[in-house]
Amino acid sequence: MTAVDSGTSRGPRPGGGTISPSVPPGTTLPPRTTLPPRPAQRGRPRQPRQLSLIRLRDVLSLIGALVAALATTSMLWQEISPFSGILGYIVVTWVLFVFYYTVLISFDENQPTVRDRLSAVVVQSLGALVLLALGAVIWYTFFKGWPALRHLNFYTQDGRLSSALGPNPLAAGGVLHAIVGTLIELAISLGIAIPLGLLAAVFLTEVPGPYARFVRTVVDAMTAMPDVLAGLFIYATVIQIFGIRQCGLAAGLALAITALPIICRAADVVLRLTPGGLTEASYALGAGQWRTVRFVTLPTVRSGLATAVILGAARAIGETAPVLLTAGVTDFMNYNPLNGSMMSLPLMAWTSYSEPENVEHARAFGAAAVLLVLVLVLFVIARRIGGRGPGQLTPGQQRRRGTASRRDAARYIRYERTAQSGSAPTRAAREWQ
Repeated sequence: MTAVDSGTSRGPRPGGGTISPSVPPGTTLPPRTTLPPRPAQRGRPRQPRQLSLIRLRDVLSLIGALVAALATTSMLWQEISPFSGILGYIVVTWVLFVFYYTVLISFDENQPTVRDRLSAVVVQSLGALVLLALGAVIWYTFFKGWPALRHLNFYTQDGRLSSALGPNPLAAGGVLHAIVGTLIELAISLGIAIPLGLLAAVFLTEVPGPYARFVRTVVDAMTAMPDVLAGLFIYATVIQIFGIRQCGLAAGLALAITALPIICRAADVVLRLTPGGLTEASYALGAGQWRTVRFVTLPTVRSGLATAVILGAARAIGETAPVLLTAGVTDFMNYNPLNGSMMSLPLMAWTSYSEPENVEHARAFGAAAVLLVLVLVLFVIARRIGGRGPGQLTPGQQRRRGTASRRDAARYIRYERTAQSGSAPTRAAREWQ
Protein backbone atom coordinates (compact mmCIF):
# COMPACT_ATOMS: atom_id res chain seq x y z
CA MET A 1 0.00 0.00 0.00
CA THR A 2 1.43 3.40 -0.96
CA ALA A 3 1.93 6.40 1.30
CA VAL A 4 -0.87 8.83 1.90
CA ASP A 5 1.22 11.90 1.02
CA SER A 6 4.21 12.38 -1.24
CA GLY A 7 7.55 11.87 0.39
CA THR A 8 9.55 9.17 2.06
CA SER A 9 7.51 6.96 4.35
CA ARG A 10 8.56 6.63 7.96
CA GLY A 11 7.60 3.03 8.35
CA PRO A 12 4.49 1.02 8.85
CA ARG A 13 1.60 2.27 10.98
CA PRO A 14 -0.57 0.16 13.27
CA GLY A 15 -3.63 0.18 11.01
CA GLY A 16 -1.66 -0.83 7.93
CA GLY A 17 0.08 1.21 5.24
CA THR A 18 2.71 3.85 5.91
CA ILE A 19 2.82 7.25 7.58
CA SER A 20 3.80 10.30 5.52
CA PRO A 21 6.06 13.03 6.89
CA SER A 22 3.10 15.44 7.17
CA VAL A 23 1.25 13.16 9.58
CA PRO A 24 2.33 13.41 13.24
CA PRO A 25 3.87 10.26 14.68
CA GLY A 26 1.45 7.99 16.50
CA THR A 27 -1.55 8.98 14.32
CA THR A 28 -3.54 6.02 13.05
CA LEU A 29 -5.00 6.47 9.60
CA PRO A 30 -7.89 4.37 8.24
CA PRO A 31 -6.89 1.76 5.69
CA ARG A 32 -7.28 2.70 2.08
CA THR A 33 -9.94 0.93 0.02
CA THR A 34 -8.79 -0.75 -3.15
CA LEU A 35 -10.90 -2.46 -5.79
CA PRO A 36 -9.84 -5.48 -7.80
CA PRO A 37 -9.20 -4.78 -11.45
CA ARG A 38 -12.29 -5.27 -13.62
CA PRO A 39 -11.80 -7.98 -16.23
CA ALA A 40 -11.78 -6.80 -19.77
CA GLN A 41 -14.99 -7.27 -21.71
CA ARG A 42 -14.58 -10.02 -24.26
CA GLY A 43 -16.96 -10.70 -27.07
CA ARG A 44 -20.43 -9.21 -26.86
CA PRO A 45 -21.24 -6.66 -24.12
CA ARG A 46 -22.94 -7.94 -20.99
CA GLN A 47 -26.73 -8.02 -21.31
CA PRO A 48 -28.71 -6.35 -18.50
CA ARG A 49 -30.63 -8.62 -16.19
CA GLN A 50 -34.33 -9.03 -16.92
CA LEU A 51 -36.36 -7.64 -14.04
CA SER A 52 -39.78 -8.36 -15.52
CA LEU A 53 -41.94 -10.81 -13.58
CA ILE A 54 -43.75 -12.09 -16.68
CA ARG A 55 -41.80 -14.49 -18.86
CA LEU A 56 -42.83 -16.55 -21.85
CA ARG A 57 -42.20 -19.73 -19.90
CA ASP A 58 -44.61 -18.63 -17.15
CA VAL A 59 -47.32 -17.71 -19.64
CA LEU A 60 -47.03 -21.05 -21.40
CA SER A 61 -47.17 -22.88 -18.06
CA LEU A 62 -50.37 -21.04 -17.10
CA ILE A 63 -52.03 -21.73 -20.44
CA GLY A 64 -50.99 -25.38 -20.44
CA ALA A 65 -52.19 -25.94 -16.88
CA LEU A 66 -55.53 -24.27 -17.61
CA VAL A 67 -56.13 -26.27 -20.81
CA ALA A 68 -55.18 -29.52 -19.09
CA ALA A 69 -57.47 -28.76 -16.13
CA LEU A 70 -60.43 -27.96 -18.39
CA ALA A 71 -59.89 -31.12 -20.43
CA THR A 72 -59.56 -33.34 -17.36
CA THR A 73 -62.63 -31.87 -15.68
CA SER A 74 -64.70 -32.21 -18.87
CA MET A 75 -63.72 -35.85 -19.13
CA LEU A 76 -64.61 -36.43 -15.46
CA TRP A 77 -67.96 -34.68 -15.77
CA GLN A 78 -69.04 -36.31 -19.04
CA GLU A 79 -67.36 -39.71 -19.38
CA ILE A 80 -66.12 -41.15 -16.08
CA SER A 81 -68.27 -39.96 -13.17
CA PRO A 82 -71.93 -38.88 -13.03
CA PHE A 83 -71.09 -35.41 -11.73
CA SER A 84 -73.24 -32.36 -12.39
CA GLY A 85 -73.43 -28.72 -11.38
CA ILE A 86 -71.45 -25.69 -12.48
CA LEU A 87 -70.10 -24.97 -9.00
CA GLY A 88 -68.43 -28.36 -8.65
CA TYR A 89 -67.06 -28.05 -12.20
CA ILE A 90 -65.39 -24.74 -11.35
CA VAL A 91 -63.95 -25.98 -8.05
CA VAL A 92 -62.49 -29.17 -9.56
CA THR A 93 -61.09 -27.23 -12.52
CA TRP A 94 -59.34 -24.78 -10.19
CA VAL A 95 -57.83 -27.57 -8.05
CA LEU A 96 -56.55 -29.40 -11.13
CA PHE A 97 -55.21 -26.14 -12.57
CA VAL A 98 -53.15 -25.48 -9.45
CA PHE A 99 -51.87 -29.08 -9.47
CA TYR A 100 -50.87 -29.05 -13.15
CA TYR A 101 -49.24 -25.64 -12.83
CA THR A 102 -47.14 -26.86 -9.89
CA VAL A 103 -46.01 -29.89 -11.86
CA LEU A 104 -45.07 -27.81 -14.91
CA ILE A 105 -42.99 -25.22 -13.09
CA SER A 106 -41.24 -27.89 -10.99
CA PHE A 107 -39.46 -29.10 -14.14
CA ASP A 108 -37.52 -25.83 -14.54
CA GLU A 109 -37.45 -24.14 -11.13
CA ASN A 110 -36.03 -24.93 -7.72
CA GLN A 111 -38.11 -25.62 -4.63
CA PRO A 112 -38.26 -22.03 -3.21
CA THR A 113 -39.29 -20.69 -6.62
CA VAL A 114 -41.97 -23.36 -6.95
CA ARG A 115 -43.45 -22.42 -3.57
CA ASP A 116 -43.36 -18.74 -4.49
CA ARG A 117 -45.07 -19.27 -7.86
CA LEU A 118 -47.63 -21.62 -6.29
CA SER A 119 -48.64 -19.11 -3.61
CA ALA A 120 -48.76 -16.33 -6.19
CA VAL A 121 -51.04 -18.25 -8.57
CA VAL A 122 -53.36 -19.31 -5.72
CA VAL A 123 -53.74 -15.75 -4.40
CA GLN A 124 -54.15 -14.18 -7.83
CA SER A 125 -56.61 -16.81 -9.04
CA LEU A 126 -58.76 -16.36 -5.93
CA GLY A 127 -58.71 -12.58 -6.48
CA ALA A 128 -59.75 -13.12 -10.10
CA LEU A 129 -62.55 -15.41 -8.88
CA VAL A 130 -63.84 -12.69 -6.57
CA LEU A 131 -63.79 -10.15 -9.42
CA LEU A 132 -65.54 -12.66 -11.68
CA ALA A 133 -68.26 -13.25 -9.10
CA LEU A 134 -68.76 -9.50 -8.63
CA GLY A 135 -68.90 -8.95 -12.37
CA ALA A 136 -71.39 -11.78 -12.76
CA VAL A 137 -73.69 -10.27 -10.11
CA ILE A 138 -73.57 -6.83 -11.74
CA TRP A 139 -74.07 -8.21 -15.24
CA TYR A 140 -76.99 -10.43 -14.18
CA THR A 141 -78.69 -7.53 -12.38
CA PHE A 142 -78.49 -5.21 -15.38
CA PHE A 143 -79.39 -8.00 -17.80
CA LYS A 144 -82.57 -8.92 -15.93
CA GLY A 145 -83.50 -5.29 -15.33
CA TRP A 146 -82.81 -4.05 -18.87
CA PRO A 147 -86.48 -4.34 -20.01
CA ALA A 148 -87.36 -1.73 -17.37
CA LEU A 149 -84.13 0.30 -17.51
CA ARG A 150 -84.51 1.14 -21.21
CA HIS A 151 -87.69 3.16 -20.57
CA LEU A 152 -87.28 6.84 -19.62
CA ASN A 153 -90.41 6.81 -17.47
CA PHE A 154 -88.70 4.32 -15.16
CA TYR A 155 -86.58 7.21 -13.84
CA THR A 156 -89.08 10.08 -14.04
CA GLN A 157 -92.31 8.59 -12.63
CA ASP A 158 -93.35 7.11 -9.33
CA GLY A 159 -95.22 3.86 -8.81
CA ARG A 160 -98.80 5.12 -9.03
CA LEU A 161 -99.14 4.09 -12.70
CA SER A 162 -97.24 0.82 -12.36
CA SER A 163 -99.21 -2.18 -13.55
CA ALA A 164 -98.64 -5.68 -14.86
CA LEU A 165 -101.46 -5.41 -17.43
CA GLY A 166 -101.59 -3.91 -20.89
CA PRO A 167 -99.59 -4.36 -24.08
CA ASN A 168 -96.53 -2.59 -22.66
CA PRO A 169 -96.85 -2.32 -18.87
CA LEU A 170 -93.24 -1.13 -18.41
CA ALA A 171 -94.03 2.07 -20.33
CA ALA A 172 -95.81 3.46 -17.22
CA GLY A 173 -94.58 3.83 -13.68
CA GLY A 174 -91.07 4.05 -12.30
CA VAL A 175 -88.79 4.24 -9.28
CA LEU A 176 -88.53 7.98 -8.74
CA HIS A 177 -90.35 7.77 -5.41
CA ALA A 178 -87.97 5.03 -4.24
CA ILE A 179 -84.89 7.03 -5.28
CA VAL A 180 -86.09 10.10 -3.39
CA GLY A 181 -87.01 8.04 -0.33
CA THR A 182 -83.62 6.28 -0.34
CA LEU A 183 -81.72 9.57 -0.51
CA ILE A 184 -83.80 11.15 2.28
CA GLU A 185 -83.45 8.17 4.59
CA LEU A 186 -79.73 7.86 3.85
CA ALA A 187 -79.18 11.58 4.52
CA ILE A 188 -80.94 11.30 7.89
CA SER A 189 -78.97 8.20 8.88
CA LEU A 190 -75.58 9.62 7.83
CA GLY A 191 -76.35 12.95 9.46
CA ILE A 192 -76.64 11.06 12.75
CA ALA A 193 -74.07 8.28 12.26
CA ILE A 194 -71.13 10.25 10.81
CA PRO A 195 -70.57 12.77 13.66
CA LEU A 196 -71.32 10.23 16.38
CA GLY A 197 -69.17 7.54 14.76
CA LEU A 198 -66.17 9.81 14.11
CA LEU A 199 -66.33 11.36 17.59
CA ALA A 200 -66.54 7.91 19.18
CA ALA A 201 -63.54 6.77 17.12
CA VAL A 202 -61.52 9.82 18.22
CA PHE A 203 -62.50 9.12 21.83
CA LEU A 204 -61.41 5.49 21.58
CA THR A 205 -58.05 6.53 20.12
CA GLU A 206 -57.20 9.64 22.12
CA VAL A 207 -58.67 8.74 25.54
CA PRO A 208 -57.58 5.16 26.29
CA GLY A 209 -58.75 3.50 29.47
CA PRO A 210 -61.26 1.02 30.88
CA TYR A 211 -64.25 3.00 29.62
CA ALA A 212 -62.78 3.19 26.10
CA ARG A 213 -62.23 -0.57 26.11
CA PHE A 214 -65.86 -1.07 27.17
CA VAL A 215 -67.10 1.21 24.38
CA ARG A 216 -64.93 -0.64 21.84
CA THR A 217 -66.41 -3.95 22.97
CA VAL A 218 -69.95 -2.58 22.56
CA VAL A 219 -69.12 -1.25 19.09
CA ASP A 220 -67.70 -4.62 18.04
CA ALA A 221 -70.83 -6.35 19.30
CA MET A 222 -73.09 -3.90 17.44
CA THR A 223 -71.17 -4.57 14.22
CA ALA A 224 -72.42 -8.17 14.24
CA MET A 225 -75.94 -7.25 15.35
CA PRO A 226 -78.75 -8.37 12.98
CA ASP A 227 -80.18 -5.39 11.13
CA VAL A 228 -83.76 -6.35 11.88
CA LEU A 229 -83.09 -5.63 15.56
CA ALA A 230 -82.46 -1.97 14.75
CA GLY A 231 -85.84 -1.79 13.01
CA LEU A 232 -87.56 -3.56 15.90
CA PHE A 233 -85.95 -1.19 18.41
CA ILE A 234 -87.14 1.92 16.54
CA TYR A 235 -90.56 0.37 15.99
CA ALA A 236 -90.94 -0.45 19.70
CA THR A 237 -89.70 2.92 20.97
CA VAL A 238 -90.36 5.67 18.44
CA ILE A 239 -93.50 4.24 16.82
CA GLN A 240 -95.20 2.39 19.68
CA ILE A 241 -94.20 4.43 22.74
CA PHE A 242 -94.17 7.94 21.25
CA GLY A 243 -97.06 7.26 18.89
CA ILE A 244 -95.30 8.34 15.71
CA ARG A 245 -96.55 6.72 12.52
CA GLN A 246 -94.31 4.90 10.06
CA CYS A 247 -92.27 7.53 8.24
CA GLY A 248 -88.90 8.30 6.70
CA LEU A 249 -87.51 9.72 9.95
CA ALA A 250 -88.05 6.41 11.76
CA ALA A 251 -86.35 4.57 8.90
CA GLY A 252 -83.44 7.01 9.04
CA LEU A 253 -83.02 6.38 12.77
CA ALA A 254 -83.00 2.62 12.21
CA LEU A 255 -80.43 2.94 9.42
CA ALA A 256 -78.31 5.21 11.64
CA ILE A 257 -78.15 2.45 14.25
CA THR A 258 -77.04 0.08 11.50
CA ALA A 259 -74.34 2.37 10.04
CA LEU A 260 -73.00 3.78 13.33
CA PRO A 261 -70.89 0.78 14.46
CA ILE A 262 -69.48 0.30 10.94
CA ILE A 263 -68.29 3.92 10.72
CA CYS A 264 -66.96 3.92 14.29
CA ARG A 265 -65.07 0.64 13.94
CA ALA A 266 -63.51 1.49 10.59
CA ALA A 267 -62.56 5.02 11.71
CA ASP A 268 -61.04 3.63 14.92
CA VAL A 269 -58.82 1.28 12.92
CA VAL A 270 -57.73 4.11 10.63
CA LEU A 271 -56.96 6.50 13.49
CA ARG A 272 -54.89 3.87 15.29
CA LEU A 273 -52.69 3.60 12.18
CA THR A 274 -51.69 7.27 12.39
CA PRO A 275 -47.89 7.58 12.81
CA GLY A 276 -47.07 8.42 16.42
CA GLY A 277 -44.28 10.75 15.37
CA LEU A 278 -46.76 13.26 13.94
CA THR A 279 -48.73 13.66 17.16
CA GLU A 280 -45.57 13.67 19.27
CA ALA A 281 -44.12 16.45 17.12
CA SER A 282 -47.33 18.45 17.49
CA TYR A 283 -47.27 18.09 21.27
CA ALA A 284 -43.57 19.00 21.32
CA LEU A 285 -44.34 22.27 19.50
CA GLY A 286 -46.83 23.20 22.22
CA ALA A 287 -50.13 22.30 20.56
CA GLY A 288 -52.92 20.92 22.72
CA GLN A 289 -54.80 17.70 22.20
CA TRP A 290 -57.73 19.33 20.42
CA ARG A 291 -55.54 21.23 17.94
CA THR A 292 -53.42 18.12 17.36
CA VAL A 293 -56.49 16.05 16.52
CA ARG A 294 -58.03 18.83 14.43
CA PHE A 295 -55.00 19.89 12.38
CA VAL A 296 -52.70 16.82 12.43
CA THR A 297 -54.51 13.54 13.04
CA LEU A 298 -57.74 14.02 11.09
CA PRO A 299 -56.15 15.56 7.94
CA THR A 300 -53.60 12.74 7.86
CA VAL A 301 -56.24 10.01 7.75
CA ARG A 302 -58.83 11.90 5.68
CA SER A 303 -58.98 9.28 2.93
CA GLY A 304 -59.36 6.47 5.49
CA LEU A 305 -62.22 8.30 7.19
CA ALA A 306 -63.89 8.75 3.80
CA THR A 307 -63.63 4.99 3.31
CA ALA A 308 -65.24 4.43 6.72
CA VAL A 309 -68.14 6.70 5.74
CA ILE A 310 -68.52 4.83 2.43
CA LEU A 311 -68.70 1.49 4.25
CA GLY A 312 -71.37 2.82 6.61
CA ALA A 313 -73.39 4.32 3.78
CA ALA A 314 -73.20 1.10 1.74
CA ARG A 315 -74.38 -0.87 4.77
CA ALA A 316 -77.32 1.47 5.38
CA ILE A 317 -78.43 2.04 1.80
CA GLY A 318 -79.03 -1.65 1.09
CA GLU A 319 -81.10 -2.56 4.15
CA THR A 320 -84.66 -3.84 3.72
CA ALA A 321 -85.94 -5.20 7.04
CA PRO A 322 -85.45 -2.01 9.14
CA VAL A 323 -87.09 0.10 6.42
CA LEU A 324 -90.02 -2.29 6.08
CA LEU A 325 -90.74 -2.10 9.83
CA THR A 326 -90.29 1.67 10.21
CA ALA A 327 -91.17 3.31 6.87
CA GLY A 328 -93.80 1.04 5.37
CA VAL A 329 -94.57 0.51 1.69
CA THR A 330 -96.09 3.02 -0.72
CA ASP A 331 -96.27 3.72 -4.45
CA PHE A 332 -96.63 7.50 -4.06
CA MET A 333 -94.03 10.22 -3.92
CA ASN A 334 -93.40 11.53 -0.41
CA TYR A 335 -90.92 14.33 0.29
CA ASN A 336 -91.87 14.70 3.95
CA PRO A 337 -89.90 12.31 6.22
CA LEU A 338 -92.11 13.22 9.21
CA ASN A 339 -95.45 12.14 7.77
CA GLY A 340 -96.51 9.13 5.76
CA SER A 341 -94.86 5.99 4.46
CA MET A 342 -91.75 6.28 2.32
CA MET A 343 -90.43 3.77 -0.21
CA SER A 344 -86.77 2.89 -0.78
CA LEU A 345 -84.96 1.09 -3.58
CA PRO A 346 -84.08 -2.15 -1.73
CA LEU A 347 -87.61 -2.38 -0.31
CA MET A 348 -89.10 -1.85 -3.77
CA ALA A 349 -86.84 -4.56 -5.20
CA TRP A 350 -88.02 -6.98 -2.50
CA THR A 351 -91.72 -6.18 -2.82
CA SER A 352 -91.67 -6.25 -6.64
CA TYR A 353 -89.85 -9.57 -6.80
CA SER A 354 -92.39 -11.05 -4.41
CA GLU A 355 -95.02 -10.63 -7.13
CA PRO A 356 -95.53 -13.52 -9.58
CA GLU A 357 -95.52 -11.42 -12.79
CA ASN A 358 -92.37 -11.17 -14.92
CA VAL A 359 -92.99 -7.44 -15.34
CA GLU A 360 -92.64 -6.91 -11.61
CA HIS A 361 -89.46 -9.00 -11.63
CA ALA A 362 -88.03 -6.69 -14.29
CA ARG A 363 -88.91 -3.68 -12.12
CA ALA A 364 -87.25 -5.35 -9.14
CA PHE A 365 -83.99 -5.93 -11.00
CA GLY A 366 -84.22 -2.41 -12.44
CA ALA A 367 -84.51 -0.96 -8.93
CA ALA A 368 -81.49 -3.05 -7.87
CA ALA A 369 -79.50 -1.74 -10.85
CA VAL A 370 -80.40 1.85 -9.99
CA LEU A 371 -79.30 1.15 -6.42
CA LEU A 372 -75.91 -0.08 -7.69
CA VAL A 373 -75.45 3.09 -9.72
CA LEU A 374 -76.49 5.23 -6.75
CA VAL A 375 -73.93 3.52 -4.51
CA LEU A 376 -71.25 4.08 -7.16
CA VAL A 377 -72.13 7.79 -7.40
CA LEU A 378 -72.00 8.20 -3.62
CA PHE A 379 -68.66 6.37 -3.56
CA VAL A 380 -67.18 8.73 -6.16
CA ILE A 381 -68.47 11.80 -4.30
CA ALA A 382 -67.07 10.60 -0.98
CA ARG A 383 -63.68 9.79 -2.51
CA ARG A 384 -63.66 13.19 -4.21
CA ILE A 385 -64.34 14.99 -0.95
CA GLY A 386 -62.15 12.97 1.41
CA GLY A 387 -59.69 11.26 -0.90
CA ARG A 388 -57.04 14.01 -0.79
CA GLY A 389 -53.94 13.19 1.17
CA PRO A 390 -52.37 15.42 3.84
CA GLY A 391 -50.99 18.62 2.36
CA GLN A 392 -52.92 18.33 -0.91
CA LEU A 393 -54.93 21.51 -1.51
CA THR A 394 -58.00 22.02 -3.64
CA PRO A 395 -57.88 24.63 -6.44
CA GLY A 396 -59.84 27.05 -4.25
CA GLN A 397 -57.44 26.60 -1.35
CA GLN A 398 -54.47 27.12 -3.67
CA ARG A 399 -55.97 30.38 -4.95
CA ARG A 400 -56.58 31.60 -1.39
CA ARG A 401 -53.03 30.68 -0.37
CA GLY A 402 -51.64 32.54 -3.40
CA THR A 403 -53.71 35.64 -2.64
CA ALA A 404 -52.55 35.66 0.98
CA SER A 405 -48.90 35.24 -0.10
CA ARG A 406 -49.11 38.17 -2.53
CA ARG A 407 -50.77 40.32 0.14
CA ASP A 408 -48.01 39.49 2.64
CA ALA A 409 -45.30 40.20 0.05
CA ALA A 410 -46.79 43.62 -0.72
CA ARG A 411 -46.96 44.41 3.00
CA TYR A 412 -43.29 43.49 3.48
CA ILE A 413 -42.25 45.70 0.57
CA ARG A 414 -44.18 48.68 1.99
CA TYR A 415 -42.53 48.17 5.37
CA GLU A 416 -39.01 48.06 3.84
CA ARG A 417 -39.62 51.24 1.86
CA THR A 418 -40.91 53.00 4.98
CA ALA A 419 -37.89 51.88 7.00
CA GLN A 420 -35.45 53.09 4.31
CA SER A 421 -37.08 56.52 3.96
CA GLY A 422 -37.09 57.11 7.73
CA SER A 423 -40.60 58.56 7.70
CA ALA A 424 -43.30 57.97 10.31
CA PRO A 425 -44.48 54.38 10.52
CA THR A 426 -47.41 53.66 8.29
CA ARG A 427 -50.27 51.30 8.94
CA ALA A 428 -48.40 48.47 7.22
CA ALA A 429 -45.36 49.08 9.39
CA ARG A 430 -47.49 49.11 12.52
CA GLU A 431 -49.10 45.85 11.46
CA TRP A 432 -45.66 44.37 10.83
CA GLN A 433 -44.43 45.46 14.24
